Formats: sequence, structure tokens, C-alpha cells
Amino acid sequence: MPATILVTGFGPFPGAPFNPTGPLVERLARLRRPGLAEVKIVAHVFPTSYAAVDRDLPKLIAKHKPHALLMFGLAPQAKTIRIETRARNAVALLPDAGGAARAAKIAPGGPSAVALPAPAMQLQSAARAARVPVVRSHDAGRYLCNYLCWRGTEAAAKPRGPRLAAFVHVPMIRRVPRPRRGKPHLSADDLARAGARLVMVIAAAAR
Repeated sequence: MPATILVTGFGPFPGAPFNPTGPLVERLARLRRPGLAEVKIVAHVFPTSYAAVDRDLPKLIAKHKPHALLMFGLAPQAKTIRIETRARNAVALLPDAGGAARAAKIAPGGPSAVALPAPAMQLQSAARAARVPVVRSHDAGRYLCNYLCWRGTEAAAKPRGPRLAAFVHVPMIRRVPRPRRGKPHLSADDLARAGARLVMVIAAAAR
């Protein structure tokens, strides 16, 4: 059955002038695999702002009617890929890339957390098969990544919304051929190799 997957990343933000998720999702949109013959991959890079998520996500879903969301974000201090399993109803009082901040709760009066509707175990196994370090995570933070997790989960709960909403945090990557001491050890190719396997899992689950 044909399926559409909306694959998203973020642009730079304070403290991270380079965000590898932008180039990653654009690269994933060019994937050509036999298992993806009937899969349409739509890539989008959000400006790192709450307003951009609230503006762009509903428009993208209305336009493309994706069967699944596969969302990527950067965790600068992480050492591994992290498959997020829940979104917290919390926002840090930190400004986004546009200087805006949000209240402490995403949904006042709502639950403290919601589970992401995604095959987390299969995604973890797929990343491990790509020979990259990976863990499942129960804490997506309190910044834009967690906010998008929450909004993506909301979208998946709506009638005719996406069936799946997965979020993957990636670590900072090295941008030189050989890793230096104390520098990240994953490369853009590592992320792309793992990302391709994650897309395959989401495509199979969305059908």
C-alpha cells in the first residue's frame, strides 16, 4: 500500500550553530530502496521556534496527509542516538532561536506525559543493525524537541491524522575525517545509514 512519511529536522539554535538533522532529513528524502518503491518521503526542516512548529506542522499534515511522522532533533550532549518514547507536558523557560519562550506547560490541565505512537523497540533494533550506538529514552527534555514530540502525538490522535509519530534525538556529529579526542565519533554517513533503516521501519509499520 502506498504510504507518505513526513520526515522533519530542525535548524540551528542557540548553542548549536550547526544542526545535523537538517542535512539528514534532506538526504533521507532522496532515499531509493526497493522497500520504499511505494513510499513518498516529504522532508521539512523547522526553524527552531515554537511558532514555526505550531504554524508548519498542521499545514504539512493538511497538505501531504502523511501516514507517519519521523521527527529528528539534536541533543548536543548525547553520545548515542536516542529513540524517544514519550513527550512531557513541560517547557523550559528558555528562549527559542527567535527569542520567544513558552509557559511551563504545553497543555495546562493535561496529563504530565504522553506516549509516542511509534514502534520504539523496532526502531532501536534498526539503528543497532546500522552499527550505531542507540538507546531508548523516556525523557525528550523540555525544549523544542519535546514540544514537537507533544504536537506530533496530538496530531496522531486526531481522526485521519498520521498513524505513527516517532522522534529520534541524534548526537552532534564529527565534521572532520578522523575523530579527535573529546570530539563526537559519529559522522553524517553514520546518521544517514541509521536514518535509512529507521525510515524502512516506519514505512513498514505505516502500511
